[in-house]
Amino acid sequence: MHQTTVKDIGEQGLLAKLQRFCPADIIGDDGAVLPLLADQNLVVTTDVLVDKVHFSEQTTSPEDVGWRAAAANLSDLAAMGAMPLGITIGLSLPGDTPVDWVEALYQGCDRCLKSYQTQIVGGDICRSSVISVAITAFGQVKPDRVIRRFTAQAGDAIVVTGIHGASRAGLELLLNPDLGQDLCQNERDNLINSHQRPRPRLDVLPHLWNLSEFIPASRNGWIAGMDSSDGLADAVLQICRCSGVGAEIEKSLIPIHPGLTQWVSPEDAIAWALYGGEDFELVLCLPELAAEQLVKKLGKPAAIIGKITTAKAVILQDSLGSGSPEELSLSQGFQHFSP
Repeated sequence: MHQTTVKDIGEQGLLAKLQRFCPADIIGDDGAVLPLLADQNLVVTTDVLVDKVHFSEQTTSPEDVGWRAAAANLSDLAAMGAMPLGITIGLSLPGDTPVDWVEALYQGCDRCLKSYQTQIVGGDICRSSVISVAITAFGQVKPDRVIRRFTAQAGDAIVVTGIHGASRAGLELLLNPDLGQDLCQNERDNLINSHQRPRPRLDVLPHLWNLSEFIPASRNGWIAGMDSSDGLADAVLQICRCSGVGAEIEKSLIPIHPGLTQWVSPEDAIAWALYGGEDFELVLCLPELAAEQLVKKLGKPAAIIGKITTAKAVILQDSLGSGSPEELSLSQGFQHFSP
């Protein structure tokens, strides 16, 4: 049975189908007009997802591709301390792409965005030899609440807002269904869902806004941080590099999904937590008292996993085990164009 493709209906036909995912009062002009609150700054971020690089039909449905694409951009906004205003989608498609596939992708984006009271406000489509999805997200934040990578200070506690390694575990289960036989179905579903439907941590921001009394007015900068989309180790290393500091992380304090240690070794579990990526949690550096208050408000699995130091290295400590301290590096995680 022939599936209707984008080539069958053409550019205008496809645009007509996709406009239902956008607000009627915004779509139709050459650009979207988004109101900003008077005391807010605009935050803009862009992510590109490419078929066979960031997703594949083996592990990701088109609706999941849409959800993940939207979630990645919302996570970047959260990492800057910004609340979302909307996104635009730049979509490149081969002519034989089924129209149903494109609509499902937009459905996934739309469902993710509605979870955070935001929307698709525009975009563009073009013909290409490979599917790619370029999303630009817009958000707003008060100038004194912007989260930057370069403001970590020696003595800061390092907070993670949730578990790590779950997305990588979910991917492994999708690629190798015979793995994880000791997991119950609920645990399998939870890990797979962590990969296919990540949740950007915009919910953390209101808790950060209430920490002002625990952050000295004399501090140079507010809170340092970023998200862990490229891995927990990558996030800590990037923050330290930008801030000119180092860090000590305690292995036993890193929150790991309990199901993970049932079917992989402790060494693999910690490696996935550090380098697996796509967990989309926030990694934040802030004064110890403020960190303790934040973790208390968020509850488990949020945790303080270490501290910022004056050294230039990021060291993984193993105080509960027999392992020696290990220096972490960016070369161990995912980097585009790496050999």
